[in-house]
Parts: sequence; structure tokens; C-alpha cells
Amino acid sequence: MPKKIATRKSTIHGNGMFAVAAIAKGERLIEYKGQRRTHEEVDAGESGDIESGHTFLFTLNDAWVIDANIEGNAARWINHSCAPNCEAVLVEDAGAPAKSRVFIEAIRAIKPGEELTYDYGITLAERHTGRLKKIWACRCGSKKCTGTMLKSKR
Repeated sequence: MPKKIATRKSTIHGNGMFAVAAIAKGERLIEYKGQRRTHEEVDAGESGDIESGHTFLFTLNDAWVIDANIEGNAARWINHSCAPNCEAVLVEDAGAPAKSRVFIEAIRAIKPGEELTYDYGITLAERHTGRLKKIWACRCGSKKCTGTMLKSKR
């Protein structure tokens, strides 16, 4: 199967993933890979710094996180958008929760040249203050942009 996505510089933030061929709605594009770590391990290290406004962490469940800072792949370059063209799909492994997997799938047809995006859905345990909303500012530029990647705790 020909490769349909590639990493390039993004106008949203740093690097991004882009379609290099037409992508159909529902197409599975890439698995989000990285080392499986516990929340405690992530919180104790530098990967979980909420002050950075930048993350390569993907929460699998209450115990496990995929840390794409370690052994991550190109999926970590997919940027957040308030009007995404992709979504993250969790495939749970009930017998071994640390082995659950995350795939990025198209939620609509995507044209060559379009940047792939999904809604990160970031919810922090801390109160979402104006300062944190600024740190986690969204730069997607969509008409639906909320100005922050943070989601309500509701």
C-alpha cells in the first residue's frame, strides 16, 4: 500500500503530518506508538510537565500512558485542532491494559496537502486557570477554535 502521510513543517505548531494522497473517511492512518509507562512514572519525570504546553503523552486508561518521547513514531507530530479531520481510536486490551493501542483514523475525506489533526482532549487535574489556558493555547486557526487545547472537566 502506498504511503499516504508524511511529516513536514506545520503552520499550526512545529512539525505536522500531512496527506500526500487522498484519504477516505474511516481510513486508519497510523498507530500512535511509544513506551508504555504508568502515570506515576510520567509524573515523576519530565514528560508530564504541564508547564510546557507541549506533550507526546497519550492516556490509555487510569494506569497507563503511551509516552512517544521514548520509542515514539511519526504519529506524535499530528497536531491538535478544534475542527479536526481525524480522531484517535483506542483499541483496548482488557487482559493486558498496558498493551492497549491507539490508532489515528480519518473522520472525513482528506485531500492531498491537508494537515492531519485531531482533538487532543486534554484535561488537567489542576484548575484550568487563564495562565494554564495560555500555556496550552491552541493555534489551529479554525473558525471553531476555542483558543486552548484544554477541555472542560465536566
